[in-house]
Amino acid sequence: MPDYDLIAILGPTASGKTPFATALAHKLNTEIISADSRQIYRGMDLGTGKDLADYTINGHTIPYHLIDIANPGYKYNVFEYQRDFLISYDSIKQKRCLPVLCGGTGMYLEAVLKGYKLLPVPEDPKLRARLANYSLKELTSMLSQYKTLHNSTDVDTVKRAIRAIEIEEYYMAHPVPEQEFPKLNSLIIGVNIDRELRREKITRRLKQRLAEGMVDEVRHLIAQGIAPDDLIYYGLEYKYLTLHVIGKLTYEEMFTGLETAIHQFAKRQMTWFRGMERRGFTIHWISAELPMEEKIAFVLDKLQEF
Repeated sequence: MPDYDLIAILGPTASGKTPFATALAHKLNTEIISADSRQIYRGMDLGTGKDLADYTINGHTIPYHLIDIANPGYKYNVFEYQRDFLISYDSIKQKRCLPVLCGGTGMYLEAVLKGYKLLPVPEDPKLRARLANYSLKELTSMLSQYKTLHNSTDVDTVKRAIRAIEIEEYYMAHPVPEQEFPKLNSLIIGVNIDRELRREKITRRLKQRLAEGMVDEVRHLIAQGIAPDDLIYYGLEYKYLTLHVIGKLTYEEMFTGLETAIHQFAKRQMTWFRGMERRGFTIHWISAELPMEEKIAFVLDKLQEF
């Protein structure tokens, strides 16, 4: 077991990766580091699917990291994620535990599993002005032309697409200097869920979270002073719910559009993970429908194989 530095649990939305990761962490008496680009924000709970109840097993709460660490409205980035990941990782390793990384944000996962050397990227007002009138489809097409790494799975608003291009342009113009990032020997487990089952779970979960007050969550954030455009920037639930709250979408339009967007997002996540395999990552896939005991046994066997 000590030969691995990290266990990573990845999978598309609604695959059940969080309950799996927490059950595994409970078995190994360890802690979880989140790899979700939106769960870092405080007060954005239902819309990001934090499901913090999943972190309590048999009365024991599994310690977690990189959830609720930034205020809503802030534009957290992957450079900051690498920095904060290392702080969490080191704190867990000091306890002689094997950290469990869990999430579905491909860029965050890959940035730490591969140890990409990244720099903070400043805003480029001229570039933003030049791209301001392009559509999301046109911007996404532009982004696909770049050879460097960006998490296109999360690009579903114009502002995020422009920021993604801004990052790519910066890295083309500024060669990245060498900087310290540990090379981690990671056991990567992918949770694979049947497409139709995934679609069914996404729809059921969306209805449940709406019933639990997801629209009111967005209203509360706006009432706190978070600009609607800043919420729309985060995409998916916050894009569609905000557009509904400010009167630009009916409830039915919001639900239909959001349901479709989440299905598309899950598909893009799987495309990203398959791309990781092409880029040299070994992902051990496991069926989402397996009993939890079998999932945990699968991981324990893999740890022993090493």
